[in-house]
Amino acid sequence: MESKNIRNIALLGHGNSGKTSLTESMLFVTGAVDRLGKVSDGNTVCDYDAEEIKRQITISSSLAPISFAGCKVNVLDCPGYFDFVGEVLCALRAVEAGVILCSAKDGISVGAERSWKYLKAANLPAAFVVSKCDEEHGDYFAVVEALRAKYGSIVAPVTIPTSDGKGVIDLVHNVCYVTNGAKSTKGAVPAADAGHVEDLRMELMETAAGATEELMEKFFETMELDEADMVAGIRAGMKDRSVVPVFASSAMQNIGTEAFLQGMVDYVPAPIEAEGIDASAPTQAFVFKTISDQFGKYSFLKVMKGSVTSDMSLRDLRASSTDKLGRLYSVCGKKTTEVKDACCGDIVAVGKMDWKTGDTVCDPKKEDELPAIEMPEPCYSMAISPKTKGQDDKVATGLARLNEEDISFTLVNNAETHQMVISGQGDIQVDVLCAKLKSRFGVETELAPARVAYREKIKGKVEAHGRHKKQSGGSGQFGDVWIRFEPQDESDEMVFAEEVFGGSVPKNFFPSVEKGLRNAVQKGVLAGYPLVGLKATLYDGSYHPVDSNDMAFQTAARLAYQDGIPKAKPTILEPIGLLQVTIPDANLGDIMSDISSKRRGTVLGMNAEDGMQIVEAEVPMAEMSSYTIDLRSMTQGRGSFSCKFIRYEEAPGNVQQKVIEEAKALAEQE
Repeated sequence: MESKNIRNIALLGHGNSGKTSLTESMLFVTGAVDRLGKVSDGNTVCDYDAEEIKRQITISSSLAPISFAGCKVNVLDCPGYFDFVGEVLCALRAVEAGVILCSAKDGISVGAERSWKYLKAANLPAAFVVSKCDEEHGDYFAVVEALRAKYGSIVAPVTIPTSDGKGVIDLVHNVCYVTNGAKSTKGAVPAADAGHVEDLRMELMETAAGATEELMEKFFETMELDEADMVAGIRAGMKDRSVVPVFASSAMQNIGTEAFLQGMVDYVPAPIEAEGIDASAPTQAFVFKTISDQFGKYSFLKVMKGSVTSDMSLRDLRASSTDKLGRLYSVCGKKTTEVKDACCGDIVAVGKMDWKTGDTVCDPKKEDELPAIEMPEPCYSMAISPKTKGQDDKVATGLARLNEEDISFTLVNNAETHQMVISGQGDIQVDVLCAKLKSRFGVETELAPARVAYREKIKGKVEAHGRHKKQSGGSGQFGDVWIRFEPQDESDEMVFAEEVFGGSVPKNFFPSVEKGLRNAVQKGVLAGYPLVGLKATLYDGSYHPVDSNDMAFQTAARLAYQDGIPKAKPTILEPIGLLQVTIPDANLGDIMSDISSKRRGTVLGMNAEDGMQIVEAEVPMAEMSSYTIDLRSMTQGRGSFSCKFIRYEEAPGNVQQKVIEEAKALAEQE
């Protein structure tokens, strides 16, 4: 296969918009499968994972290479649920165009809007498929009008449903595809649709003519374009995002599938036309996906330069290792077929490599690294622990393996709160990871809210005495100190000073006093959180020439701390985050009210950007644990946010009381 005959596309859009069904229909129509699978029956090629079958949603992007009209169309069927956005962003690094599905009944969904933004950010050509045109109350033309109202006249229908619903009309080639089972027959445009088709073709000619100056001149001379010119115009316009073709589809009936495939071959740029692709350069490939499951470990490569053959060695620039490839595979769903090579622009899988998603692999003689995949910040965190005590390592190992497949979540062992914290894009993603831990690694887990790392501080000044005396046969222990404790704002770290006169405490014991205090401040007196912003001044004490030693003065310092700090007006500080929420105008009132009334937040300001409002606020981090889910429901999934820690500040009395009670209950459990 030559690069010019390859097309790489990603199917995008909201969950349940018909992406997996369209992929299944393409495989069936081209004879790659002999039976049309259904998502509801759990037997589609692309949704093969146990969790996908159980939930009837796509969780992981799946590859389906389709042969049509002498071309290989690599279709990446992407998840529609926002929790799995990482899969979408990885897939977009391997394609030359994105196809967004909108159902004929539901129109422009939130998922479609988000997909448009992803394609715009990646500067990739876009097309729309209006799916499920056969559904009751489905209206193809109403969806096209809505798309035009939102994205402008660049939206151009290229296939439309016939008025009897039995097929589609290709406006460019002026033919009708009537579908019966897997087969479509091409014929003349039905008389009932002829007038409408003529008007739409004229519009489409104008749109295609606007793509290049040459076509524009030709159109003004003759007021028409032939088929080849229309194809060239739409192709050129799609490449520079000045034309967005729209296709009609009823995938479960295979209606419109063949015409859609013809459109992909006609209009989607071949990889060789894309930036960064060069067949004559030394080999370079990008690892955009990893599968690590019961079927083995596969690294999916998009060949960016040169070609890849099974007998070559490639250098992984991240790991600084050179690896011999061995076997190459063409992958369709979970089915693998061994191949000998892959040309520039193609997608191929390599087995048993220690490569990670986002790695660049290349000819060892020409090291040239591609940019990494930028993932959104994880915004949903939960503490994860095994149901059976002592299986923490099993959980950590399992999640490390799952992280090879899904780089959009993080796992942190929080030494301060003694919790393993998993952070991802939302509750469904975390739930799926727990289910995979059980099914693949045999470890059951429990989720709990991640504890907030509070701090303690004193507001008053106090002088305290610590005396440690122990006599138990032989040499004893003796340490005696007077320490002044007071708040300071220079640093979170404790500031230690001494004002000892006349050698009441010898200099060689100053470090011992300081060490005792530094150990003591790790645990505050109210709820056991670290004490910050403390100044401790050693100003008096006494010693014994024989019994005084390092340990005795450490202990004396700790006793002074325990005596003095409770009298110095200790208080609890809570972490405050800077919250930035991006939402549609319509949700502004709800969001502002939620921030101030439900989350104890303070709105700092707002500004408009790209038709959305960005609200900036300061919010206690303790109030943010469910924000991902709450924001999704308040904005129907249109809102997004980031929240970064900025400082600690004194918590209100009722919050302090709650924190103290929780710490006490936790201490009793332990």
